[in-house]
Amino acid sequence: MTTPERRAAHPFHMYDAILAQPAAIGRLLIVEEEAAERAAALVRDARRVHVVGIGTSWHAALVGEWWLRALGGRDDARAWNSFEFRTDGPPLNADDAVIVMGHRGTKRFSTASLQMARERKAKTIAITGIGSATGDGDADVVIRTAPVEQSAAFTVSHGTALTALAMIAVAVGASLRHKPALLARPGLAQLHVLMEWAIATELGVRKLAAATREAAFFALAGAGPNASTAMEGALKLNEAAYPFAAGYQTEQLLHGPFVALGPSTVVVALMTPGDTRDRTIQLLRAADAIGAHTVAVTQEDDHHAPRIARTVIQMPEVPVALTPVTFLGPLQLLAYWLAVERGHNPDVFRLDDPAHLRAREFYAL
Repeated sequence: MTTPERRAAHPFHMYDAILAQPAAIGRLLIVEEEAAERAAALVRDARRVHVVGIGTSWHAALVGEWWLRALGGRDDARAWNSFEFRTDGPPLNADDAVIVMGHRGTKRFSTASLQMARERKAKTIAITGIGSATGDGDADVVIRTAPVEQSAAFTVSHGTALTALAMIAVAVGASLRHKPALLARPGLAQLHVLMEWAIATELGVRKLAAATREAAFFALAGAGPNASTAMEGALKLNEAAYPFAAGYQTEQLLHGPFVALGPSTVVVALMTPGDTRDRTIQLLRAADAIGAHTVAVTQEDDHHAPRIARTVIQMPEVPVALTPVTFLGPLQLLAYWLAVERGHNPDVFRLDDPAHLRAREFYAL
């Protein structure tokens, strides 16, 4: 893979990748449909299902577990960090299906996890980038998401990887006649359009980045599948703009981490309808009481959010099952524009800093 041309100012490669997501998702829904159906057949026939990834792909694996359980009826689905899967993971045999997530196909423990699954005769599915190091013969089914990114802060590859997992889960669930579908193929088919809306929040997000450029800490919170979305949003902030940032399950944030927050904190709450909404409102009110800058990412029909959050980012009204994808847009844009506000290049993984470049001598990803 050739080294990409380094950009010195906006638009960086990360920005292009964020904007490329609707088209990439639209392509995936059409071109990779047959591969997703074959992957679903392997999952349906398996006794156990493992979804494996590291970094951003670990966050995708967590959502994949939720989808396979909620949409596909696979109560045995489990997400694994690829380091733990490879070093202290489950016994595998031909009854298992292993889905390995990897954007470039070069991460050490994800590659080793896929190899281990093949050696133990498990059914294997690789979700990876177009042009990645993962070959078509390296798994029983290979789903290609998007061209390998030139930015180290993965965005389009994550949105498309999530889409591939959703396609598999929906296809698995289509055979469950006894269970009402939380998400069907027609809803999934509109995902590229919904991502256009998510990216259209850019103006408001850019203003938020300018208003919070001096913040000491960003705490992101989400419930259900969006606990992982909160973690991914925090990771993007870390990778692109280098603030202190962490993602939490909404209730977990209240159980200890909250006491570390204060006026220099930004609290971003991912609000969805249902049983978790009231607790999210309580979190925002508590954060406002300590002087934090409160942000609600919510659906357009939520008229209560503007009264409890300083900044409101309105998203399209969609089933909760789709929000782990649609909520990505504003979080990715926040990371990008905060990097620009702080004078950082979001593409380079901080390897333009001599100290961080020296630190990489001690580990390899």
